[in-house]
Amino acid sequence: MSSMLCSALRNLPVSSAWAAGAFARSLSCSSQLQAAAQPKTKKTLGKTGVKNVVVVEGVRIPFLQSGTSYADLMPHDLARAALQGLLTRTSVPRDVVDYIVYGTVIQEVKTSNVAREAALGAGFSDKTPAHTVTMACISSNQAMTTGVGMIAAGQCDVVVAGGVELMSDVPIRHSRKMRKTMLTLNRAKTLGQKLSLISKIRPDYFTPELPAVAEFSTSETMGHSADRLAAAFGVSRLEQDEYALRSHSLAKKAQDEGLLQDVVPFKVPGKDTVTKDNGIRPSSLEQMGKLKPAFVKPYGTVTAANSSFLTDGASAMLIMSEEKALAMGYKPKAYLRDFVYVSQDPKDQLLLGPTYATPKVLEKAGLTLGDIDVFEFHEAFAGQILANLKAMDSDWFAQNYMGRKSKVGAPPLDKFNTWGGSLSLGHPFGATGCRLVITAAHRLKKEGGQYGLVAACAAGGQGHAMIVELYPQ
Repeated sequence: MSSMLCSALRNLPVSSAWAAGAFARSLSCSSQLQAAAQPKTKKTLGKTGVKNVVVVEGVRIPFLQSGTSYADLMPHDLARAALQGLLTRTSVPRDVVDYIVYGTVIQEVKTSNVAREAALGAGFSDKTPAHTVTMACISSNQAMTTGVGMIAAGQCDVVVAGGVELMSDVPIRHSRKMRKTMLTLNRAKTLGQKLSLISKIRPDYFTPELPAVAEFSTSETMGHSADRLAAAFGVSRLEQDEYALRSHSLAKKAQDEGLLQDVVPFKVPGKDTVTKDNGIRPSSLEQMGKLKPAFVKPYGTVTAANSSFLTDGASAMLIMSEEKALAMGYKPKAYLRDFVYVSQDPKDQLLLGPTYATPKVLEKAGLTLGDIDVFEFHEAFAGQILANLKAMDSDWFAQNYMGRKSKVGAPPLDKFNTWGGSLSLGHPFGATGCRLVITAAHRLKKEGGQYGLVAACAAGGQGHAMIVELYPQ
């Protein structure tokens, strides 16, 4: 399948232009798209008989490179800090919250339901239910939409959703042989039985099983998949480095200008208070060009400089029915409107979730690409995000892989991730979705737009997209 996709794309009439074109030109919008993007009167996406669900506030503790200030903590410590930051920011009474949902990917075995442990630690009532969801990099997206569904169904009025990831301390298991022996040993009743089992232990039993950011079904790392995807769509190393530099530069500008309003300070026990993300590091194309390929060696194009880094962090969002929010005196930031989840081939199309989800959510909401004022897409790798933009702008791909008559088009870069993205801000797997949504809401207010589109890819060949509508100012 991989070779078929690569071969087909290389034979496209436009593929040579993709591979050879300059970065800005390869992502420029068609004249039709530019015309469609002109300002026009827009209607609210509210639906008769369906409850309006709003975001009151969203926060996150600073996203940090793993192995730094959060290294000695546990996931529920980070999630608790995000929840406490949300409580401080909103002053919402703890007993008003009907339900708490959190997303995470690599679970700490001692706190498998991290939502519950974090909620108790943050002072929420032990009568408030909480559960944890996992859906790879869209885990907090799933947490949010779970809350949306509960409110829309009339089961709740106030839900807190969020996500957390601590890559500084991931579970490392004994080998299966050792685990089996230890469990059997625990059931042994006599000394003879125990000695017999111990005598069967061999040196290779002590080899640990290290976690890997890899697909179970394909045994391929996401970086490897990103490398193949970039090659299939003719995304050059230079294009990837340029995009990564753009992400870091825009994130640094947003940080310096105080635009990252969702970040709340976190006093790390025994250490200083952390106030900002520490992975934002604008470099130069010359320095980035010196790095060697990280996955497909020696000819790959994905490097440490154009990939998102292992990140620790947590986020939290207060979601309410519009009626409840207004009754409590809150001014919501945005409506959470239509959303979709998609799933495709976990090998060749592992990271193409945004390409498949975007047209579906637009059609569901009755919008066009030109109606969207703000785009917030998850950046797993520069090659992944650029491949998605090229796939979205390909009639051939739309017709042969998506069952569509024509392409949806590529989002214009002047509306795309203009405050940085996961490449620069960081990507705690389970927490990123909430960052995308609240950033879209803040950008809509700042830039005077009405509709935002959030999209993300996830391991397993899945993806998510959601429409965010600015609340009337």
